[in-house]
Amino acid sequence: MKTFTLPNTDIVAPNVILGMMRIADKTDDEVRELVHTARDAGIDFLDHADVYGNDLHGCERRFAEAMQLTSSERDAVTIQTKAGIVGDGPYFDFSYEHITESVNGSLDALQTDRIDILLLHRPDALVEPDEVARAFDELESAGKVTSFGVSNHTPRQIDLLKRSVTQPIVANQLQLSITHAPIVTQGVAANMLAEQQSVTLDGGGIVDYCRLNDITVQAWSPFQAGFFTGVFLGNEKYPELNAVLDRLAAKYDVPAIAIATAWITRHPAQMQVVLGTTSPERVAAAALGSELPLTKPEWYELFRAAGHIVP
Repeated sequence: MKTFTLPNTDIVAPNVILGMMRIADKTDDEVRELVHTARDAGIDFLDHADVYGNDLHGCERRFAEAMQLTSSERDAVTIQTKAGIVGDGPYFDFSYEHITESVNGSLDALQTDRIDILLLHRPDALVEPDEVARAFDELESAGKVTSFGVSNHTPRQIDLLKRSVTQPIVANQLQLSITHAPIVTQGVAANMLAEQQSVTLDGGGIVDYCRLNDITVQAWSPFQAGFFTGVFLGNEKYPELNAVLDRLAAKYDVPAIAIATAWITRHPAQMQVVLGTTSPERVAAAALGSELPLTKPEWYELFRAAGHIVP
C-alpha cells in the first residue's frame, strides 16, 4: 500500500481509504471482517459521516460497537468524519451550533476522544465563514478535532472559507471515477467550442487548485458510472472500457477493480480513493491498485475508452 504524509498534518495516510457509509445493517462479525481485511491490505484510514446510517450517527455507532477499539488500536487508525448535512429537509447547516453539536455526537457515537479529520459535508449556500471559523477554533483548542477539510467544494468556496478559517484545509472529497471525471477531463478539452467535456462545472480547475494549495483530493464513488447510476465494472453499457480494463488486469495479474483504482492513484495529484463497498473481497481486490504503475499510454487509453475526448 502506497502511503504519504497528508500535507499540513502529521498523518501518514494510505492512498486508498475505507468508507463506512453502508455498514448500518452489518453484524459485528461482518464489520470486523471488513475492517480487518482493509487493515491487512494496508488501509488504516476510515471515512465516516454523521448522516451515514439509518439514523443520525448510525454508522459511526455501529462501527464503534462492533470494533470496541482499545486505546492503542484507536491510535493505529485515522478516523475522518463529516458534518453539515441535515437529513430532515434535506438541507445544509454550517452554523457554529450545528458543527459543534455534530462533532460531539460523532465523538460519542465513535467512542473516541478525537476526530482526526473533520470535513464539511457538501457546500452550504448560506455559509457564514466566521461561524465555521469559530467552530473550528473551539474544536481544535479542545482537542476534539485535529485537522479540517471539505467535500464537493469549488475553488472559490474554499477561498471564501479561508478568509476566516485559520486552519489548513487538508482534504476535499470529490466524486471521481474513470467514467465520472469532469474534474479531470475538462482541462484536457478546455476551450473546445460545443464540446460538453470543455464546460467548467467546478468553478475552475479544482484538481489543479488543490494541488497548488496542498489539499488532498479524496475520490468518492470511484467505480460508479455516474451519480449513483451503477458501477461501470462489468457493465454492458461500457463494453470498450471493460475490454481495456480486462486486458490490463490480465497484463498486471490483478482484478479489473484494481485497474480502476490505479487510474485514480496514478494521477500525480496524489489522490486518495474512497472505497464504499462492504465486500471484504472487493476491498482487498481494489487495494491492489494502490501502487500499480499504469503507464501514461495506458492511463489515456482508459480515458478514451470511457468516452472522453483527447483532442
